[in-house]
Amino acid sequence: MPVNSFENYKLNWIPPWRRGEAPAPTGPLYLALAAALEADILSGRLPTGTKLPPQRELADYLDVNFTTLTRAYDLCRSKNLIYGIIGRGTFVAARGEESVHPHAARLLDLGVVQAFPKVGEDEIVAAARAVLSRESARKLFSYANREGAPRHRRAGQIWLRRTGIDVPLEQIAVFPGVQSALATTLLSVFSVGDTLATDPFTYANLISLARLAHVKLLPIQNDDQGMIPDELAYAARKHNLRGVFLMPECANPTTITLDDNRRDELAKVCERHKLLILEDNATLDCTAAVRTPFQTRLPENVLHFSGSTRFISPGLRAAFVTYPKRFSERLLAGLHHTSIKASALDAEIISELTLSGEAERILAAKARLAKEANDIFDTCFHLPSTPGDTRLFRVYPLPGTEGHGPEVEEKYRAAGVIVCHSDRFSTMRLAKGAFLRLSLSSTPSFTQLKHALKKIERA
Repeated sequence: MPVNSFENYKLNWIPPWRRGEAPAPTGPLYLALAAALEADILSGRLPTGTKLPPQRELADYLDVNFTTLTRAYDLCRSKNLIYGIIGRGTFVAARGEESVHPHAARLLDLGVVQAFPKVGEDEIVAAARAVLSRESARKLFSYANREGAPRHRRAGQIWLRRTGIDVPLEQIAVFPGVQSALATTLLSVFSVGDTLATDPFTYANLISLARLAHVKLLPIQNDDQGMIPDELAYAARKHNLRGVFLMPECANPTTITLDDNRRDELAKVCERHKLLILEDNATLDCTAAVRTPFQTRLPENVLHFSGSTRFISPGLRAAFVTYPKRFSERLLAGLHHTSIKASALDAEIISELTLSGEAERILAAKARLAKEANDIFDTCFHLPSTPGDTRLFRVYPLPGTEGHGPEVEEKYRAAGVIVCHSDRFSTMRLAKGAFLRLSLSSTPSFTQLKHALKKIERA
């Protein structure tokens, strides 16, 4: 029975069976709640920026366990329908309405980061046809090789060597994407209540995954060179850290790259305090000088994630993960429990592209486009830049908008552009230095990119 009276305090959302619009659900309640919330967002009943009821209050009103609401909200977060701002609550995300509103097609999307997805499509289709035309294709539709077939892991070796990593096959596994690998790691290598250090602004999906795994995220102060080693050391002593999440080549969303000196200092802290490093070393252009990854510095302390999805094709879900031998059993068991295995067909197509050299040609073409896109951004905004920049997204400062992400995103949406405010990526209450993360690689043309950036400048 609810503890509070809601007669004079109306919640702005309740599920349809409590509105008298649908029968009570018969299956798992958290799934029904998530489906109802998703339907109301996609129908437009809950517009972008709507603040949802606090989970405890809604749980009290519905007379259900708090964790039921948490699971329902987390499912919607995983679909990017909602997101939370520490200290302010949970809001409907800007992309939730897109699929049902006719004007959505006219919006210019600088929110989702894709690596020029049309580039390489013909080569990918040709590789898929070649793979499926072979007699060996029949073997791709089985449960065999849960860690990835030897051919796929050999392709992984080649892929990883692009960034200076050379490990034996038995320390490489194929996962259905980096996000799946992160989820599996948090669920199988970490324990409930463990603490993982991150930057104040970090990969948004990591925030959701940590919540699902009941792993605490602890923001560590950084500067323009990245995470500050002394701050990490202090946190390790004070908070009993289990590990740290780092994106050394191009942090999402801040775009900060850790130089070798900063990597050396952070590696020493991690070695001294026995911290695991979860390293997502995403980089598009390996013709430039690539710095030594943490995996090479501390191979016994690092789980390294390298995804092909973000650079080759968003539809091919395959990532190569390297790990210390002591985690092999737990990590592969976690893979089995969460996904069984990566799609062997996806892995085979990626392997075909990698072993033939076609993947490298696709990446080179995309790197050239990324340089051009960064030149366009620099011309528009005259912000600090790097010659030959191949980052797929950039940062546009919006100081003073901390905690107002939904309103800011809606303002730009009204101007015709989808953006992501830094509140989406914040691991702390009102993290200073608000900004927009702007994708440079998702619009169909550079003309549209220029148009979108001009809208940003004028809005």
